[in-house]
Amino acid sequence: MLHFVYSIINFLILAAILVVFGRKAVLSIFRGRRERIGKALDEAEETASRTVSLPEIPEAFSDIVPESAKVEAEAIRAAAEAEVLASQKRTEDTSLSLRREMLADARSRLIDRIVARAAELTAEEPYQSAIRAKEADYAAEIIRRMEITPGDVAYLRHHDQLYVTLTSAHPLPQSIVDAIGARAEAMLSEIGGKPSYWVKEDPSLIGGFRFRVGDTVYDFTVADRLYQLRRDLEGRELRGDEDADALIRDLFEGIASMDGGISEFQLGRVLSVSDGICWMDGLADIMYGEVVEFEGGERGMVLDIESDRIGCVIYGRYERVESGTKVRRVGQIASVPVGESLLGRVVDPLGAALDGKGRIFASERRPIECPAPSIPDRAAVSRPMHTGIRAIDALVPIGKGQRELIIGDRQTGKTSIAVDAIINQKGTGTVCIYVAIGQKDSTVMEIRDRLTKYGAMDYTTIVCAPASASASFQYIAPFAGAAMAEYFMHEGRDALIVYDDLSKHAVAYRELSLLLGRPSGREAYPGDVFYLHARLLERAAQLSPENGGGSVTALPIIETQAGDISAYIPTNVISITDGQIFLDADLFNEGQRPAVNVGLSVSRVGSAAQTKLMKQVSSRLRMDLAQYRELAGFTQFGSDVDAATRRVLESGRRMMAALRQRRFDPLPDWKQALLIFAVSEGLADGVAVEDMEDFGEKLAERLEAKHPRETAWLLAGGKLSNEERGDLRAALEECLSEAGETEAA
Repeated sequence: MLHFVYSIINFLILAAILVVFGRKAVLSIFRGRRERIGKALDEAEETASRTVSLPEIPEAFSDIVPESAKVEAEAIRAAAEAEVLASQKRTEDTSLSLRREMLADARSRLIDRIVARAAELTAEEPYQSAIRAKEADYAAEIIRRMEITPGDVAYLRHHDQLYVTLTSAHPLPQSIVDAIGARAEAMLSEIGGKPSYWVKEDPSLIGGFRFRVGDTVYDFTVADRLYQLRRDLEGRELRGDEDADALIRDLFEGIASMDGGISEFQLGRVLSVSDGICWMDGLADIMYGEVVEFEGGERGMVLDIESDRIGCVIYGRYERVESGTKVRRVGQIASVPVGESLLGRVVDPLGAALDGKGRIFASERRPIECPAPSIPDRAAVSRPMHTGIRAIDALVPIGKGQRELIIGDRQTGKTSIAVDAIINQKGTGTVCIYVAIGQKDSTVMEIRDRLTKYGAMDYTTIVCAPASASASFQYIAPFAGAAMAEYFMHEGRDALIVYDDLSKHAVAYRELSLLLGRPSGREAYPGDVFYLHARLLERAAQLSPENGGGSVTALPIIETQAGDISAYIPTNVISITDGQIFLDADLFNEGQRPAVNVGLSVSRVGSAAQTKLMKQVSSRLRMDLAQYRELAGFTQFGSDVDAATRRVLESGRRMMAALRQRRFDPLPDWKQALLIFAVSEGLADGVAVEDMEDFGEKLAERLEAKHPRETAWLLAGGKLSNEERGDLRAALEECLSEAGETEAA
């Protein structure tokens, strides 16, 4: 590092900001949201009688903020109170979140000013002279560090020459030019290559010089230092409780602690851009899944590596990236923010907020693609993941750590089952991630409102890549959601993730693959589409106690066409998962909802994911329903049936009615078991089929009120002895007789 030069720069930047921009910068902290403040003040007047505990304006303002800013600070406080009261959930944390967002905006503006002012200062004397005085030392350092990378060797296999470029802001002494050129020539001659040595000038570098061998860059320029400075300052943690003085002081500490020296990175260029796909050359040592940054600030992820070019998907607006644009290797794998701060939020696949509640500040990140837990790190799936839906918890139970596919035609209730499962996790400590892939924005917002209504958004994150999003966003969305869920799993907690749906995910991946020129296979899908979903769903697991005991339960959704579960993508995902819940369109149209087809639905975990009580009462349920469906098929065209067949049909109709359930009304396990027990014991024979659901609710209410001992048995979830079964039956008969007497009276 040019210790002497940068110490002078740091000092003068500090002085310039304090003297020239200090007061204006502090004032600007509070000026970004005046319209919002005015509106909130009006709301505050309407709710003046209510009080909310919020932090006081820090005393530190008195030394550095003028009176006008103090008044505006009080307005911000009043606005925060109004917002607190408006949503009826306003707390000190909400005010802190608002303040953090305002400080982030203010800091962004301050960083722009700092970097602009630093560029002005370093372009003048005496800084230019000081930088030129150190050029020889840094040239020697570059010569010492210069090396040939494996990418350069691969390039020389097909070309005789390797391009070597020395670019400076001002003319360099000939001794430096010759020394660097001689070292490059000697180094390349050792591996049989010839340098093509170019010396150029570029005033935009401001000061210093940049040396490039192949695609490796050794950068000693003021422009690169300012780039690094901006990244470092923007990456500094922002708690949200800082005052203006602390904000400025933190930025100056970042300036003072800025790393100096020579930056070493790889640089490439864009060959072509089309439909969100970018082809580049250079960056020979880059890895699959690595992030790259374009000149305009847009970022992308490497998805294809060929011998002479690299394929990349662009995250943002690819219209801003043009052919010839320089692209820089960032040096990190694509990742997303994770943690508690994402709960209750709607985010895009990169973790940016979409719900208008301000920025998300997460202290940790996880790569969107990482290896699934190994077999020794896993434990058997044995704990139930209750969905609150009788037809599922009794017939196709789901365990924590399982991958259970929800499959069926369009508009058969697939998403409703997933939403019910999320709602049913309230109070269990399970964190939920809902990944919307290719859905309409209105549909996602409806789901968010529904989860909010039932109090489920508090522990849920919605990752949204709607139909209007690019194929690259739809592709990475489920992987981003898996990374968010894995954070909680490795913290020893349970997580439930819903992929809605993987059919659209496969279509997005097919689009990207075809644009990347990969060979197509069946139905034009690429050959690795099976591996795509396999490596995603394998990340769901139940970890062993030695590894924390956390779990991720996956509920992927697949849409079929006319009930064809033998299509390419459905069969792929069926073979990956641990079972499937098949929703039959015919059952749905008959009024059987949820329309679970018992014959085609299966859980490979089985009764291991059920309580002993549910396992006991539902042990014969699947067989009885299968018998009913078979007899119903034979007798639908005839009316002459014997008494035994009629009894089976009547019992089956009542059991099918008992499995019907309203949307967004998940039931606890004991209430599900109670109705199934009552129907299987013949206690509901006198109940009309259409009244079965109301019958179950009233029966549970009476049992809970009149027979606490039997209710406690059901709540415990244990297996009932013969004596307990008899007592429970007697208690239910008593409840039914009392109900009958009440109705008669």
